[in-house]
Amino acid sequence: MNNIDYSRYLVNYPDAGHLRTYYNGNCTSPPLVYMSSQLIPEVRYYIEFSWIWGIPYPEPPANLAFSSQFNQVFLFIGGNCFNPEELGAEVDLRIDSQMLRINSTGAIFIPKGVNYGPLFWRTYRKPHVILRIILGTGEDEKIPPVSRENEPVNSQSDRLPEINYENYLVRKPAYEVIAGTPVKNRQGPSSMTLMSNNLIPGSNIYIEGGWVWGMPDPNPHIFEHSHDYEEIVLHFGTNYRNPEELGGEIEFHMEGQPLLINQTSAIYVPAGKKHGPLIWKKYHSPHLEMAIMPGAGTLDEADPGGHQKKIRRRDINYG
Repeated sequence: MNNIDYSRYLVNYPDAGHLRTYYNGNCTSPPLVYMSSQLIPEVRYYIEFSWIWGIPYPEPPANLAFSSQFNQVFLFIGGNCFNPEELGAEVDLRIDSQMLRINSTGAIFIPKGVNYGPLFWRTYRKPHVILRIILGTGEDEKIPPVSRENEPVNSQSDRLPEINYENYLVRKPAYEVIAGTPVKNRQGPSSMTLMSNNLIPGSNIYIEGGWVWGMPDPNPHIFEHSHDYEEIVLHFGTNYRNPEELGGEIEFHMEGQPLLINQTSAIYVPAGKKHGPLIWKKYHSPHLEMAIMPGAGTLDEADPGGHQKKIRRRDINYG
């Protein structure tokens, strides 16, 4: 008999993150923590969420840098559901001695032990989201700054360093997660894949997300399924002034137990646990649904929404 209350895997109320940068204006400060071992004890991942609605200030010192003991992923997501690749800003990020400019919805994989940061906003046009994911620990690291007083900086036009970190940056999402049937009022025919081994070899994490801009039809379109890997499902809205506002209500079933999502939230799904269907009960404003699957590097391994298995079964039956 299953006596687990799966509501403990739902994070509706975030913790406040640590202020490790100098930003305190035009952004969510401190950032909101939607996954950690403080929130869910068995979790070994840490996820921070921030909206940016102008050029953050004050600008941090140019020689400020950090170095993590764990692999990390930074996601940069524009807030325009009808033009999802538009970030709405130009942001510089220094990794070791290489400066990268980020100007579209995408992601960057930062290997452990590599000096990185800070982020410098060069231009701003529209609100956008920054997500920081630490892999392998459920706690935020108290990372001391690293001095770069005497380190040279290579721009894109200079001689590249031994490792070209441009190869760790996803500038354009892949479009490969296709539902078994077309869905109205949802980004399609495919959502955006922002990280995978095909995009960044060796990253070993699959991240995809798709915008919802009305009541989905059919509803549900994500049915009960399970994965061989852990999954974190994140939903967030578009109100940067009230980042906890989702803009809808969704009934998310885990092992048959209905969980109500009615604000920005994250759900931890252990490997092998059946989850779904997802049923939209209300819609108010656009929101994004994201699946994060550490350890799953490919579409077949991750199979977000269980769509790949459904398509394979259909092909077998009608092949």
